[in-house]
Amino acid sequence: MNVKICGITRLNDAFLAAEFGASMIGLNFYKPSPRYLDPIQAAALVAELRHQLAGFCPVMVGVFVNAPVHEILNIMQDVGLDFAQLSGDESDALLHELRGKAFKGIRPQSQAIALEDAAYYAPTFCTDTRAPSILLDAYHPKFYGGTGETASVDVALAVKAQVPRLMLAGGLTPENVGARVQAIAPWGVDVASGVEPDGQPGIKDAAKMQAFIHNAKNLL
Repeated sequence: MNVKICGITRLNDAFLAAEFGASMIGLNFYKPSPRYLDPIQAAALVAELRHQLAGFCPVMVGVFVNAPVHEILNIMQDVGLDFAQLSGDESDALLHELRGKAFKGIRPQSQAIALEDAAYYAPTFCTDTRAPSILLDAYHPKFYGGTGETASVDVALAVKAQVPRLMLAGGLTPENVGARVQAIAPWGVDVASGVEPDGQPGIKDAAKMQAFIHNAKNLL
């Protein structure tokens, strides 16, 4: 089970996520997000994490929403990211331009749309098995993820049947992640708000992170 702790803004939170067993860390480069991290700060965080952890450093993922390809490439290079997560309305052409270093986050309104999305993005799926084929988040009419809402089990199972590696996001918490893993058995799970103190986006609660990772990995 791969666990991604997303929306990290502090170095100590990143270290703790790695210590507790997170395989991926997400840094948010979407400026309207309350979890936005300036690329200069992000580069310092990634450099220190890799310096201290070396080969044990989690995979570093940058989250982007409707950013132009040149901006994504520049930030990926400057920060030292392994992959880009595209969580907006990006086309398959943009993923092709990123040449296997990006995966798509989708927020489908229905199972039918979810399957259409999976088929549409299938030619762009990462061949690198450190990254998911696709990330499934809960639909919200106004927000690009991080809403705390839960994706449908039926939709998740339908998408999982069509993709090699499904990462599940949306409304996951230490309390419910075990049941969701049991019901869906995704390749990985992604959490942001579910491991934060109430009203403090971007700040991670150590006990919640530890419990989330433990429950995701041990309640199969």
